Amino acid sequence: MYAVIRAGGKQQKVKPGDVIQVELTKSEEQTESVTFTPLLVVDDQGKTHVGKDLGKATVKAKLVGEQKGEKVHIFKYRAKTGYAKRQGHRQRYTLVEIEDISVGASPAKRAARKSSSKEARPVRADEMEGAIPGADEATVDEDGSPETVSEEEGL
Repeated sequence: MYAVIRAGGKQQKVKPGDVIQVELTKSEEQTESVTFTPLLVVDDQGKTHVGKDLGKATVKAKLVGEQKGEKVHIFKYRAKTGYAKRQGHRQRYTLVEIEDISVGASPAKRAARKSSSKEARPVRADEMEGAIPGADEATVDEDGSPETVSEEEGL
């Protein structure tokens, strides 16, 4: 199971157990949990959920720590003027460990709900076998259409 989330202005493909870098998030505790809700895609055991299906989807994660990224060297230079400027930058990141990806109800719960709804559904008269007397002994005309019985004859 994986999901594509938006975190820190970037999209990242995550699955449970991954540790990703997002832009710095200040927190008092390192064990604080975070929930990502603006999901783009969720793949649940081969079934892809997009659009309205993602309304209840969440990705739960916990903050692991902070880290600095690689150094970026900035060098500005203009020829024949004596202008040269050097600068560096190291972006700070928060490490986030993905714990769980959930899409509303689990597939087992959905299957149980579907089976219980089938059992609780009212049964139509034509579905019941032997419930209507004489239903098994239907007569057919020569042209193949069912024979109609008037109220005086049949009942």
